Amino acid sequence: MLKNKAVPKATLQRYPIYLKALRKLKDNNVEKIMSKELAEYVDIQPTTIRRDFSLIGSLGKQGYGYDVESLIEVFSEELGMGFDEKIILVGAGNLGKALLNYNRWDNVVGEIVCAFDINPEQVTNLNIPVYDFKDLSKYMPKGCRIAIVCVSQDVQQTVDRLIECGIKGIADFTHQHFQVPKNVSVRNVDVVSTIQELVFETNARR
Repeated sequence: MLKNKAVPKATLQRYPIYLKALRKLKDNNVEKIMSKELAEYVDIQPTTIRRDFSLIGSLGKQGYGYDVESLIEVFSEELGMGFDEKIILVGAGNLGKALLNYNRWDNVVGEIVCAFDINPEQVTNLNIPVYDFKDLSKYMPKGCRIAIVCVSQDVQQTVDRLIECGIKGIADFTHQHFQVPKNVSVRNVDVVSTIQELVFETNARR
């Protein structure tokens, strides 16, 4: 597990990149790789790769490099793929349904076990139970720490209630400002902002 719990955000964002590349390398029958070779593959500096890996542990041997299979196992565990992580979805509208139907959830970051909505009777054609949000404490899965939030109103109140029920990590699809205690992690998912960043970078390279 991570030796340094205060892992920089930029490092956390690189871990999935490494895992995706390592899986591709395995598919191509690559058994071991040096940091310099991996750097060329993912376009990240070798020194950055070695520093990122050092936060997890001693993963390679000098002169030998990294065992691809072992790295896949380590990163899979760090990214939640080795855990039976129970995740809830709050807000089962169009976006929430789209996330549930996204076919790359399986065995990737745990399992979305149920959803909550203010109008659960209007939510149909889902393969997980959908409960009324007012019954959150009643139907909250035991040990659940992660929530995907896709609501469009009463966002702060919704987040406050989730935290009261033990949620420690929030994937935020609301695009609205809200506050959380320091012991709760939030990741904002904003497609528009991502496209804006791409436009800025593209224009800067003219």
